[in-house]
Amino acid sequence: MNPQFKKGVLELCVLVLVKQKDQYGYELAQNLTNQIAIAEGSLYPLLRRMTKDQYLRTYTAKSSEGPPRKYYQLSDLGEKYMEELISEWNVFQGSVNNLIKEATEG
Repeated sequence: MNPQFKKGVLELCVLVLVKQKDQYGYELAQNLTNQIAIAEGSLYPLLRRMTKDQYLRTYTAKSSEGPPRKYYQLSDLGEKYMEELISEWNVFQGSVNNLIKEATEG
């Protein structure tokens, strides 16, 4: 998949996954990679920025498999932002699909 496509939608994907349940970084990377091939190194800077922008909150929890883990949780601001991005995505996707349909059926 085109790297620019992934870069543009990665933020939305993170918000949607964290809304489903709080996740730690590696878990989130795995869940993203199940759907979209991403470099793990591109995720952590995004998580830091989204935390700084207050779309995500973090907390630390004990792990039975090693040191404590930093979990990411969707904030109220993050939920509102996610809803805006979903709306924008739906409009964008519909427009692109219409262009494709017109080009391939014409």
